[in-house]
Amino acid sequence: MAATAVKSPVNSSFVPKINPRFSYCYQISHSSVNLPRWRRRIPHQACNKIRSSDQQISDGVGKKAKAVEIQNLIDDEDSRDSSISLPRPLTSASLSNLASEGSVLRVAYQGERGAFSESAAEKAYPNCEAVPCEQFDTAFEAVERWLVDRAVLPIENSLGGSIHRNYDLLLRHRLHIVGEVKLGIRHCLLANPDVELEELKRVLSHPQALAQCENTLTKLGLVREAVDDTAGAAKFIAFHKLKDAGAVASETAGRIYGLNILAQDIQDDSDNITRFLMLAREPIIPGVDKPFKTSIVFSLEEGPGELFKALAVFAMRNINLTKIESRPLPKQALRAFVDSVKNFPYLFYVDFEASMADQNAQNALGHLKEFAAFLRVLGSYPADTSTP
Repeated sequence: MAATAVKSPVNSSFVPKINPRFSYCYQISHSSVNLPRWRRRIPHQACNKIRSSDQQISDGVGKKAKAVEIQNLIDDEDSRDSSISLPRPLTSASLSNLASEGSVLRVAYQGERGAFSESAAEKAYPNCEAVPCEQFDTAFEAVERWLVDRAVLPIENSLGGSIHRNYDLLLRHRLHIVGEVKLGIRHCLLANPDVELEELKRVLSHPQALAQCENTLTKLGLVREAVDDTAGAAKFIAFHKLKDAGAVASETAGRIYGLNILAQDIQDDSDNITRFLMLAREPIIPGVDKPFKTSIVFSLEEGPGELFKALAVFAMRNINLTKIESRPLPKQALRAFVDSVKNFPYLFYVDFEASMADQNAQNALGHLKEFAAFLRVLGSYPADTSTP
């Protein structure tokens, strides 16, 4: 996919809703700017600091004070750790210069360099600038706060199941799903040079990776220790020069951090695929020229047959469901999205094979809206039909 320019949050206009019975409109920004390139890792604290400064701005501080406040935060970050800093805020005078320079699309992912998520980001957006983030939350906020253009985050694995944290974050944040990408996952057992397999007593990796290699690790008798991401485990092993510990990570991570591969393809099933979502600030306008998926989240009133009725709106229109995930959520978390919150303990995330440009899909959601307590379209986007 070719690199695109970052869109400005100003001068936006809205086209009418596709169907007035449910809330789903497309926002198109007409003015474009190119932000400066930035390859540094986004720390979770950076987004938290910006959030606190936004609150002060909303209390009556002017635009000039806003720029000064953000600049102070950036200078404070630089003074403590020069390797962790936010990009300098743009001024109106610098926009014209940046627009002529061109910009590579910046895509956030969770983890260190060499993570499978980095490979997914590069597959989704070839020639992009992949930006590592410490946590999933940080990647969401980086897109919302215009630090990056997109985020590519895992949502489910064929062996390990769903990544529940990202389902919850999809509801909490106002980003839109604009695509999906499937990546074949091939795990390696990595260790420092001159370390033999028999010397290992424990292995570090992400919980999902450890689960995907459970049979192999059990046969080897290795104690499993969970960390934030696979590449982070490889980096930790290399940095501390551990002799008794290995890491489950990608071949790329081993090459980056100078580790040896003791065993390849240690996942329990060779058909090990992770599905990633591509997230953006604005939705795309769906079409009917290629296979599309639509992702929604809804809640229902308590009672027998309610879920059956909800799923029937798709079955009666011959719409195929590819995924359904139920997540318990306190009603307080929904107050930002709905005016009146009733006592419903579960949310249902559903993916179905249809485009929102299809009248059949619009009718199905219009029908669901009639009895759903809450309904939100997370995105309508091209399905990934390529070979992982």
